[in-house]
Amino acid sequence: MKIKLLFIATLLFWGCFNGKKPETVAIDALEKNQNKQVDNVSDLEVNDFSDFEKYLKKKDGKIHVINFWATWCAPCVKELPYFEKLNAEYKDQGVEVLLVSLDFPHLYEKKLIPFIKEKKLQSKVVALDDPDMNSWIPKISADWSGSIPATVIYKNDTREFYEQSFNYEELKEKLNPFLNH
Repeated sequence: MKIKLLFIATLLFWGCFNGKKPETVAIDALEKNQNKQVDNVSDLEVNDFSDFEKYLKKKDGKIHVINFWATWCAPCVKELPYFEKLNAEYKDQGVEVLLVSLDFPHLYEKKLIPFIKEKKLQSKVVALDDPDMNSWIPKISADWSGSIPATVIYKNDTREFYEQSFNYEELKEKLNPFLNH
């Protein structure tokens, strides 16, 4: 009886992995989740900085508003509705809002994705998963201490960086020079 149970357990174990080693299956699962969609609410891309950098260098005539935030950052969460409102009101004027989550990777499934769904975020959300902050923070702005919330607004070669939280009026005020440029 024990041998029969051991044989069945072994078949089930190896059958789950389709002949692959367990660590290979774990790596495959992680790779599949890298650019996973989140139920039509938002696409969650998980990027290291080299993949993310393309969002900082677009020269398409649009105004790009990039907000760095995290679900555990109270001022970040407080200002998210203002970025959502900006996205809705200025989308037709060539404004694109990108919300860059700096949440911890192990919390994407338990915290970040449910947060995106619960808040019904319509702006594009990207998760930046690159632990080497000392190398990429100065590439975003030499003035950035690393605190969040932080926001970059740019159009082609004109760029401004803000290490602060915003209310809606302040955010519109920072956007206006780009609309008139």
